[in-house]
Amino acid sequence: MGRHLSNKVRCTFSDGNSGFLRAARAGNLEKVLEYLRSSIDINTSNANGLNALHLASKEGHVNIVQELLSRGANVNAATKKGNTALHIASLAGQEEVVKLLVKHNANINCQSQNGFSPLYMAAQENHIEVVKFLLANGANQSLATEDGFTPLAVSLQQGHEKVVAILLENDSKGSKVRLPALHIAAKKNDTKAAALLLQGDNQPDLNYKSGFTPLHIAAHYGNLEVAQLLISRGADVNYAASQNITPLHVASKWGKANIVQLLLEKGAQIDVKTKDGLTPLHCAARSGHDQVVDLLLENGAPFGAKTKNGLSALHMAAQGDHVDAARILLYYKSTLVDDVSSDYLSPLHVASHCGNYNVAKLLCERRADVNAKALNGFSCLHIACKKNRLKLVELLISNGADLEAKTESGLTCLHVASFVGSHDIVIYLIQHGANINSTTIRGETPLHLATRNNQVEIVQTLLRHGASVDMKAKEAQTCLHLATRLGNIDIVNLLLKANANVDSTTKDGYSSLHIAAKEGHEEIASLLIDHGANLNLFTKRNFSALHICSKYGNIKVANLLLQKGAKPDCQGKVNYIY
Repeated sequence: MGRHLSNKVRCTFSDGNSGFLRAARAGNLEKVLEYLRSSIDINTSNANGLNALHLASKEGHVNIVQELLSRGANVNAATKKGNTALHIASLAGQEEVVKLLVKHNANINCQSQNGFSPLYMAAQENHIEVVKFLLANGANQSLATEDGFTPLAVSLQQGHEKVVAILLENDSKGSKVRLPALHIAAKKNDTKAAALLLQGDNQPDLNYKSGFTPLHIAAHYGNLEVAQLLISRGADVNYAASQNITPLHVASKWGKANIVQLLLEKGAQIDVKTKDGLTPLHCAARSGHDQVVDLLLENGAPFGAKTKNGLSALHMAAQGDHVDAARILLYYKSTLVDDVSSDYLSPLHVASHCGNYNVAKLLCERRADVNAKALNGFSCLHIACKKNRLKLVELLISNGADLEAKTESGLTCLHVASFVGSHDIVIYLIQHGANINSTTIRGETPLHLATRNNQVEIVQTLLRHGASVDMKAKEAQTCLHLATRLGNIDIVNLLLKANANVDSTTKDGYSSLHIAAKEGHEEIASLLIDHGANLNLFTKRNFSALHICSKYGNIKVANLLLQKGAKPDCQGKVNYIY
């Protein structure tokens, strides 16, 4: 009796579930509501895992879908095969239902047990509007089934040309270049799509505006499977794109060792050069891909190859501070350490310029010539000073760099550091014995250069460490002459406090006061006068400061001179001509 009653209750419950599901599938809203009012489980499902939301979605019953969702139906509930309502609506092409489900936060990229996504299902069935909507709302078209088919691949297979076009266009959004279908398949490593495309009119060496083939693209992304497919279909491993770039250049630049290995096995030319003279080894070294560097060298890459500018792969590694790549290169050929470019730049010059301490240290350890000079006479130390690389300066000096080495124009490293304002380096050089009064070919000291470039702090430091304040450069110019001409009152003040000769004259007999009068620097003229400047000193052409004020129309300085006692009736030996 009890068992019979239990079966009767179970049967009644089962009938209720079935009726609810039938009503949802049939679009009978009144019946669905009746079942819902009887407290039936809204997410109840049949033997296959299909619930009311699944069935209503398949048939496109928007009103029932809306009602179920508003009453809390699980929007992402899945069938036994892993399909959600969005999968089912997408497969059936029920656009309005798809929109409603997405509005209620359906997982747009959910994959079923076989890897099917809603986008894949819509693409497979050629539901164009659904495909557009899903893409616009974040559907990932790279998701593939367990068999490796993407939405693009299945669309190609089914011959759904419009869907293919939509997918290709969407894939190119945000990109400056719209790639052809085979290039996109190569980018996505979509072997199914690529294979299908290669069955048509597409050639494996189809190139685009840049000249890149699908194999270049596969090499860029390291997509081995597509690369193998393309090569098996006849892709040219040595195809030279724009600037003579081959797939091996691309794979080397991006560190795709798997592709490099494949290309070499298939006959890629290892010493091929771009229009700038870059070999694949240059590309790998510049990007710091030491595994690829090693692989290329093992396969006979020419380690001494030079670019058009004469740069070796070691120069490239130095440029990027890629110490492991540099170490591998030096292991294969230690004499590369002092290899020079067309401008006689060594790898150590390059590392010094870029501030790349790690490679510079390695090069010094491998006995690079720290005093090698570039075409303009700049040593590594000059370059490190110019670029304000204190750690490099310390490294170079500790490895024997000559502090007094001069460029073609006679610049020492202290001249360079003073001119550019590298204060910490200036102090370091002085502490290590740099000649503070060394002169260039023009007779300029570091103090002259610091003054000429308005480096107030450097001037102060040089003076504090004993720089000669009155040394004369070409045309007999002192630092006070320079500072006055430039109108830098702070430096003028520092020089005067250091007892600069206020009446020192240039080759033409100009004192600093003459220069201030010519340039109209009233404040500086006043400061010079306060420090005892001779108001009535004559140039070699017998002009006083007042004469010069008159010539250049500098009334304020003229008034100052008159106030301070300059003689207004003072005449030179030559009549003044205006």
